[in-house]
Amino acid sequence: MYAIIKTGGKQYKVAEGDVIMVEKLAAGEGEAVVFDQVLTVVNDADVKIGTPVVEGAKVTGKVEAQGKDKKILVFKYKAKSNYRKRQGHRQPFTKVVIEKIEA
Repeated sequence: MYAIIKTGGKQYKVAEGDVIMVEKLAAGEGEAVVFDQVLTVVNDADVKIGTPVVEGAKVTGKVEAQGKDKKILVFKYKAKSNYRKRQGHRQPFTKVVIEKIEA
């Protein structure tokens, strides 16, 4: 059984026991989170596709960690004008363990 959920403007295919890294959520470590924007639920031959979401379906998970991703460098440059700008960015994320899929 798996589901496709939407969070943080992205879509994730999840199954029970999966560990996913999503955009930062406002929840502390060890807290439960509920994803109620479930787009599709597949259970063997039983496929439920939402328009846009499946009614009554939800995916619950537990926050394992909060953190920041690797640093990326953003470098802006314009030729012949002596313009250079270097900036670093670390994207915050939340690591979630999927516990249950209800449909």
